[in-house]
Amino acid sequence: MNRLFGTDGVRGVANTELTPALAFNLGKVGAYVLGRSKETPLVLIGKDTRLSGDLLENSISAGIMSMGGNVLRVGVLPTPAVAYLVSHMKADAGIVISASHNTFEFNGIKFFNGKGFKLDDDLEDEIEDIIVRDMDVNSHIEGERLGRSFEAEENAEEIYAEFLRSTMDETLNGMKIVTDCANGAAYKIAERVLRDLGASVIVMGNRPDGININAGCGSTHPEALQQRVLTENADIGLAFDGDADRLISVDEKGRVIDGDKIIYICAKMLKKCGRLAGNKVTATVMSNLGFHKAVESLGAEVDITQVGDRYVLERMLETGCVIGGEQSGHIIFLEYSTTGDGILSALQLLKALKSSGRKLSELADEVEIYPQVLKNAQVKIENKKKYASDPQIAAEIKRIENIMADEGRVLIRPSGTEPLVRVMIEGKDLEEITGLAEGLADLITKKMG
Repeated sequence: MNRLFGTDGVRGVANTELTPALAFNLGKVGAYVLGRSKETPLVLIGKDTRLSGDLLENSISAGIMSMGGNVLRVGVLPTPAVAYLVSHMKADAGIVISASHNTFEFNGIKFFNGKGFKLDDDLEDEIEDIIVRDMDVNSHIEGERLGRSFEAEENAEEIYAEFLRSTMDETLNGMKIVTDCANGAAYKIAERVLRDLGASVIVMGNRPDGININAGCGSTHPEALQQRVLTENADIGLAFDGDADRLISVDEKGRVIDGDKIIYICAKMLKKCGRLAGNKVTATVMSNLGFHKAVESLGAEVDITQVGDRYVLERMLETGCVIGGEQSGHIIFLEYSTTGDGILSALQLLKALKSSGRKLSELADEVEIYPQVLKNAQVKIENKKKYASDPQIAAEIKRIENIMADEGRVLIRPSGTEPLVRVMIEGKDLEEITGLAEGLADLITKKMG
């Protein structure tokens, strides 16, 4: 069977792939594994605006309570809010019910430990192993030992909003901002925080109905936001995804500013303030070469890790780096948060704009984005990791690397879920790199397919 846990929890179509029975078992086994040190573990649960959120919340809550755990429900809140509140409210674990940027029929379940960090591979493997092997972890709990479900007595949204406001040391007075909340978890709190800080805010994607989350809006569909920024003559546009752990921005000219450029702008601010620990920025192998060159121009270096925000975080914790992330806009500011936070990232970007006194387009244009071409090679699943040992493929990769020299790069990456090898080539000449990528992908397909 396929692995339950992906790079960001368990995800699938609600009620067919991610069933109530699976949610129940995840709650049951999760409470067992994460709450072993306590007789009555407390698990905090938040969710985004999907129709299936209630179904899965009730199912996973039942699983937790069947193990004698208590459930604390905080309602619709961004994923990073749950990560923050787990520690703030002294819960033993946190759960977010969300499928992030996916369409409404999908949903997901991701766990946080008591310190607000996503689970490491060993804990996920243990939870998955118990579920797959259908092991009975219920010690026949009954009677007064069963758990209960509570609504949070404290105003969870206000606690998180106050935390966000505390990360700003200046106001946003005089700034006109258009915000697209993707009809998701940020639909109330993003506007609230920005207005509290003094900004003039025009809000889009703040009418969730359970099925319109990420539908033609948010960070994966910024087209309407681009137009609205121009129409409103705004200073900046901010787009979040369904669970608000990502940020994509739009400059005053209506151009999309991706995670690479946002990270660079914020790293430059941190460098100027003397807060860029180790003069290091963490990014994945998919970060653009132009981003690398821009960071190096600051007198800093890019520390590279594999794709996935969890791997970015792991590397940051190892090195002490304070900023890292992905092109997708999943950005971690480790001084403030244990996970990517779209609203927090927006505030840091706005802080960089205010402190520089410059327009977003001017700061973003300091990064020359190199064209990237991505082609897929169809291979047999058992051959996904064997391409490098083939002499002809290895020679072709070496030839392309020599052509690119310091003005481009080649990245070959087996898919984690499909029988594909992904070929990415980056360089200044789009036509040239397209031909090189297609040729290499065809060769890998021929030899490994």
